Amino acid sequence: MRKARFLLAVVAALAAAGCMRHEPDDVAGRGLFNSRASAPQAYAQQPLQQPSVLQYGAGGRYAAAPASYAAASPYAQPYTLDAGDKLRIVVFGQDGISNAYIVDASGNVNLPLIGTVPARGSSTQQLSQRIAERLKQGYVREPHVTVEVETYRPFFILGEVTTPGQYPYVADMTVEKAIAIAGGFAPRAFKQTVELTHNAQGQQIKTDVPLSYPLRPGDTVLVKERWF
Repeated sequence: MRKARFLLAVVAALAAAGCMRHEPDDVAGRGLFNSRASAPQAYAQQPLQQPSVLQYGAGGRYAAAPASYAAASPYAQPYTLDAGDKLRIVVFGQDGISNAYIVDASGNVNLPLIGTVPARGSSTQQLSQRIAERLKQGYVREPHVTVEVETYRPFFILGEVTTPGQYPYVADMTVEKAIAIAGGFAPRAFKQTVELTHNAQGQQIKTDVPLSYPLRPGDTVLVKERWF
């Protein structure tokens, strides 16, 4: 009797061990409290996506803008001077130098004593430092120079508007305001987007923008013709 019970116990143990050995690995790995469970390796190693820069394209759709446009975007950088900007330059204690000056077509300003000073591509702070360095060279011992933009250079609007041409820039200018200044759309104008050209860091950047887009001094707006 004892032998029979012992044999039954051995058979039951062997059967249980066999069931555990034949359990599929994927089932065993899906236990509720399985501490070995982890995200797939491909997902864990997937790099983070860099944010993309968008520009408003023709047809009313957004598309990725060129990397050069994002790097040179003028709206994330200090204002730089160019031909047509009218400046108020003040040198403390030097009334003969302090005056209004216009950046000429060559991108320079001409001051008494020190002559021609390059201004194109410089901020007002950089130009004031450049003028001070020139004055130190035998003219003024401790020059204190401030430069402010008195009148910004004009913007240009071309294409399908009533009166295309060159116009003075005003603060908070947008494409829509520029079109209004130029007399509004012509009858065959495409009214969804315009082509904007901006000079930044010695490069011309062209892109299609909506009417709410901000302008900077010296920008050129081209209102295109619609084809239907």
